Amino acid sequence: MAIVAKPSRFAKYGRPALAWIVGLLFFFPIFWMVLTSFKTDADAVKPEHLIWFTPTFENYLNMTENYDYWRFAKNSVISAVFATVFTLFVGIPCAYAMAFNPSRATKDVLMWMLSTKMLPAAAVLYPMTFLTKSAGLFDTHFLIILVLSLINLPIVVWMLFTYFKEIPKDIIEAGQMDGVNTWGEIKEILVPLAWGGIASTALLCFIFCWNEAYWTVRLTTTDAATLSKLIEGNRAPEGLFFGRLSAVSAAAVGPIIVLGWFCQKQLVKGLTFGAVK
Repeated sequence: MAIVAKPSRFAKYGRPALAWIVGLLFFFPIFWMVLTSFKTDADAVKPEHLIWFTPTFENYLNMTENYDYWRFAKNSVISAVFATVFTLFVGIPCAYAMAFNPSRATKDVLMWMLSTKMLPAAAVLYPMTFLTKSAGLFDTHFLIILVLSLINLPIVVWMLFTYFKEIPKDIIEAGQMDGVNTWGEIKEILVPLAWGGIASTALLCFIFCWNEAYWTVRLTTTDAATLSKLIEGNRAPEGLFFGRLSAVSAAAVGPIIVLGWFCQKQLVKGLTFGAVK
């Protein structure tokens, strides 16, 4: 008869406590940002008003009335959604070809794509700015969508390649024997089988596009400016306006936190279990 060992005190109490501590440490900056957003700019820098203060909605009212928050939010949604769709439109066939029709150069191409993520963005800032202004693309949605797509394409291809490799090649070959063309293989066989992985990849790509600040700040002025540009605008020679800055930041990260909260099960499932089991 097998003897089941009792869990130790650390396993019973220590691990949950450690998990709560780590979770609170990650959550604390968000909590502090939201708390500061209800302070005036003067109260935000006063030590005596660190915890006890009179809450105000002045920063949020000022953000919507004077800073045109909704225009920046609309630009962020447009850029993130279209960049995610375009990246998947290119990444799915690319990962399909590498997973089911590999060549000698497949690994080299994958490594080259990944190496582009190691390139310092500042190294290509000047040529990017010069070329986009010369082509008349500066401060346009097309430019931001294209840049966000190119930035996230290597990660998307790598993730999809991993998911597609778990799909038995016999299923694809069976579809080929039935006369299914390449587009039919992707649409009718590959996408349904790898839907969990594709959804997880799309969610991560959307988050990366939404959070991108370096290029969206430096390649826009007004027309295509996203929420990152609005956050960066709360800076003046006099210093940072912490109350207004916190309100804008909270409004910028709020939608993506809510999206991540509702999609966390699908995200974890897709990242953990892959495409087919």
